[in-house]
Amino acid sequence: MVQAKRELQHRARELRRAGRTYDEIVAELGVSKSSVSLWVRDLPRPERRAREHCRAMAEARWAPVREARELERRQTKRIAAQEIGALSDRELFIAGVALYWAEGTKSKPHRPSDKVTFVNSDPDVISLYLAWLRLLGVDQSRLRFHVMIHESADVAGAERFWADHVGPDVGSFGKTTLKKHNPKTVRRNTGESYRGCLTTRVLAGADLYRRIEGWWYGIVLGARSTA
Repeated sequence: MVQAKRELQHRARELRRAGRTYDEIVAELGVSKSSVSLWVRDLPRPERRAREHCRAMAEARWAPVREARELERRQTKRIAAQEIGALSDRELFIAGVALYWAEGTKSKPHRPSDKVTFVNSDPDVISLYLAWLRLLGVDQSRLRFHVMIHESADVAGAERFWADHVGPDVGSFGKTTLKKHNPKTVRRNTGESYRGCLTTRVLAGADLYRRIEGWWYGIVLGARSTA
């Protein structure tokens, strides 16, 4: 046991002298980072060039592994998509009810409101929701859209994107809601792919909301009956 520990210490020091980082030593030897720190703390930090060289070697070593994992991930997704296939009207109906109840606005005891409003940032989710509304016979003339987005983003670009996605011209959209930018907040939803959220509201939707609520509880009761 003692001999094995000494060998690990010796190897850790060799790796550190070769310019390896703590994380790389931990990954290779399978020991804790605190142990590595204790064993090599008297050694100088690797020079920048050595660290970059080690990172390049690590990248070359792990690149094939990541590529294999990405290929496996894509294959799994493709097979799973094929398992779904075409949706029947009933399948789309149930999927839409569950989607709305998860993501749509709902009446609260402290704030009763029978409005059908749906907010989401995922274009595919919006597409599914709109397909569901069409299945329910909701005419597009009853739909109102508006974008919600941070003021620091490409607002005009987001408006064009969502207008193209749902069909109407930008001019038919309601006024965009701008969220104030807080530079102290670390946001990950930035860059060219950030297009904010699209709000979709159904006019005169009180009756539809009550039916959605009833459909949802019907799904819940159906699930309980199979338990």
